[in-house]
Amino acid sequence: MNFLNAQWKNLALFNYEVNREVLEKYVPAGTEIDIWNGKCYVSLVGFLFKETKVLGLKVPFHVDFEEVNLRFYVKRFENGEWKRGVVFIKEIVPKKAITFIANTWYQEHYETLKMKHEIIENKNTNTFMYQWKNDKNWNTIQIETKNILSEIEVNSEAEFITEHYFGYTKIDEDSTFEYEVTHPRWEQFEVLNHQIDIDFQNTYGSDFAFLQNLKPTSVFLAKGSKIGVKNKRKLQITPVLEEMY
Repeated sequence: MNFLNAQWKNLALFNYEVNREVLEKYVPAGTEIDIWNGKCYVSLVGFLFKETKVLGLKVPFHVDFEEVNLRFYVKRFENGEWKRGVVFIKEIVPKKAITFIANTWYQEHYETLKMKHEIIENKNTNTFMYQWKNDKNWNTIQIETKNILSEIEVNSEAEFITEHYFGYTKIDEDSTFEYEVTHPRWEQFEVLNHQIDIDFQNTYGSDFAFLQNLKPTSVFLAKGSKIGVKNKRKLQITPVLEEMY
């Protein structure tokens, strides 16, 4: 049985090219930073959880909610192939129980804040907005798109950003949690405009305050799908010791 079943809907992805040294201390043991066309990315992602079930059960008042996360991309070589995954710097949700379960069970980095979203559907365009409140200030990400879906092209930047099927969490320098995320290949809406109004320092700390003055390299809106989270396991990485002479 999957640990989690849900629908991830209307994923707004703001992608920043960064110096990989910024991320090195966050890389879980047994993985390495995943690069696309020589570029190292972090992504700010806002989306909706819908029809959420934990171990097959719906938790009252925790079925539909927003999430905004900051993440980067890693890969792990195992059994002759590369497994491509994500690492979360922080995941913001409006439900304390979600934060407790994720931080306790997966040792993730969830934070509970007041959140809201809005979806405006017009004849030819859609607008998706996600907001979260830090102190007394609302942070906002917003995307306007055409309302026609298209495939995400193979070997494209959008495919690199959206097609990762594992999550990795750094426990300590020698151990890592791995879990698998299953979903079909996503489709996307063409982005027309976007808006970002975020206090990066207050939300993500000094390591990522530089994003305040950095423009996204790309912005995507993925329609999303049903997802499942399963096969959690702890990876114990044995350091390679050099022989002493």
